[in-house]
Order: sequence, then C-alpha cells, then structure tokens
Amino acid sequence: MTKHVSVLVAGSWGTALASVLAANDLDVTIWTRNAEQAEEINTLHTNSRYLQDIALSPRIRATTSIREAVENKDAVVFVVPSAGMREVASQVREFLSPDTLVIHATKGFESLTLKRMTTVLAEELPQCDPGRIVVLSGPSHAEEVIRECPTTVVVASPTVEAAEAAQDLFINSYFRVYTNPDVTGVEVGGALKNIIALGAGLSDGLRFGDNAKAALLTRGLAEIARLGAEMGANPMTFAGLAGIGDLVVTCTSTHSRNWKAGYLLGQGEPLDQVLDKMGMVVEGVKTTKSAYALAQEYGVTMPITNELHHVLFEGKAPRAAVEDLMGRGRTHEIEEVANQTDKWIL
Repeated sequence: MTKHVSVLVAGSWGTALASVLAANDLDVTIWTRNAEQAEEINTLHTNSRYLQDIALSPRIRATTSIREAVENKDAVVFVVPSAGMREVASQVREFLSPDTLVIHATKGFESLTLKRMTTVLAEELPQCDPGRIVVLSGPSHAEEVIRECPTTVVVASPTVEAAEAAQDLFINSYFRVYTNPDVTGVEVGGALKNIIALGAGLSDGLRFGDNAKAALLTRGLAEIARLGAEMGANPMTFAGLAGIGDLVVTCTSTHSRNWKAGYLLGQGEPLDQVLDKMGMVVEGVKTTKSAYALAQEYGVTMPITNELHHVLFEGKAPRAAVEDLMGRGRTHEIEEVANQTDKWIL
C-alpha cells in the first residue's frame, strides 16, 4: 500500500525532503501558510521562492490546511524553523494520530527554554510515544538534494524500530540514510555546527585564508563535542555525519546560509542588514545565543561561541574577536586527556 506522508513547511529543505519522499513513490502533502505558494506547487510544480525553477514531482500536493496536511498520515516530517516548532506542533496536536511516525529535520534549540526539538515535540504532542520521535540530520544542502546529488544523512531515535521506519521512508539511490540511537548527539551536532559556519564565513569575509578556517572547524568541533558530552551525547556521534560531516559542508559551501551571513559580517555589514538580505532564517544566529547560555549552564568552555556572541549581540568588531581568540593563553589540544596525567604518554 502507498504510504501518505506530510511535510511541514514548504521552505527549501522541506521541499527537498518532500521530493525525496515523492521519488520513493510516496504520496506527499506539503503544508504552507501561503496560498499563492500552495497554488504554484499544485499547478506549476515549482517552488520558485526557495528553489527557483526546479520541477517538483506531481506526487507532491500543497495545502494551507493543517488538518488536511496531518490527518490520516503515516508519517509527519517537521521542517519548521526552531523558533516556530512549538507553535506548529501545538496546531498539529488535535489532528495527529498516536500511531503516526513523527520526524523532524530542524537544526536548533528553542531560544527561551534552550530545549532540543525532540523535547519540544514530545511536550506538544503528548499522544505520541517520545521514544518514537525521530530526528534527521547530516550534511545535506537542499539545493543539491533537489537535484538528486548523492547525499548521506542520519536518523536518530531511542527506538530502533522508529529509526528504521524513517530510514525506509527516505533511503534511495541518491539519498543514503544511516541510523543512530544518540538523539541528543545528533541534535546538538546539527544545531551547533551553524555557529561554527558563521565563524567560517566571517573568517572568509576577513580574507584570513584556509589555515584559519581549518582551525575554526577543528576547534569548533572540539567545542561541539565538549558541550554535547555534558548534555549526555555520545562523543563518537560528533565524528559522524551529524558532527564532522555536517560541519564540513556547512562551513565550506556557498549554499550555506550561515556561511553567507558570516561572510557578510566579515565584510563589515551590520547584523540587521545581513538578516534582511538573507531573506531566510539563519539558525546560527539564535543558536549562538542559546549555546552561549548552555555553556554557562553546563560550565563548558566555548571560546569560539563566546567571541561570536560578542560580535553578534554586543557590537564587537569581527577582527578584534579573532585577535582575542588567537591571543588566548596557551593550552593543550586535548585538555581533558592532559589534565588526567602529569607526563606525556608515548
């Protein structure tokens, strides 16, 4: 029997994931608040605001009705900006069956509560088993997925059956999907890499070269793993697709909104002007504020995050932030190991 899946909402990433599902012969309903966008998707089979003139499968049908989007679906995929996740989930609640597989592909924290997206969904969808909520993450630009470029992602859930059900929905010849039980690690890696991507773009905007960007990626990954471990993640997750994989693609590609925003900041443009110019959500900005607060809550040292926070929200000059990073006191590369011994182990 054909499965029926809904995707919320019709941005670039939501539309790309809808296209993967449609390519797998699933009937896909995509939800948008914009009636004109829904009409375009249904009649022209394009979503020009986000993906220019790329042709969409006729199996994708758009609606502005949240009830129509969610009711009697086998799975619902939330691709909502982190700031809107709770609101959309609350609208979905009365129409969602307890048996529906819930998946999200959002990379960020809830700003006020600092909660991960699976926690927000579990709170707003009490009829659903929290152990069956799945997160999808990994190195995956919508602009490439929509063109069926080879892409590899990871799905994570505490329940192997739920993770494998999500894997079965998405996996195909160009979209490979792995499973992982570490929900915390996958969500933390997906969120925090956007901060480092802002830093990488800023470094490129300042024309600091490849050495500086390589250092940012490497030390940025150390920060991500340090905070993630304190939050209960498996450190090995950050060596995988949701960690180093997503970090590399987001920090090195001109497709990346976060890299672009950082680049414009490095060129001297003010944050408000940068965000207006982007026209889409730049998750790394809000995530920087959340990670700054989480680092204080968990007592974790995150110097790159701290300096970006100063640049974004306290008016610090980007070049001064880099100088302060480079001028920090000397330390060991693997501080946690070095602190456990008073001599080198060869």
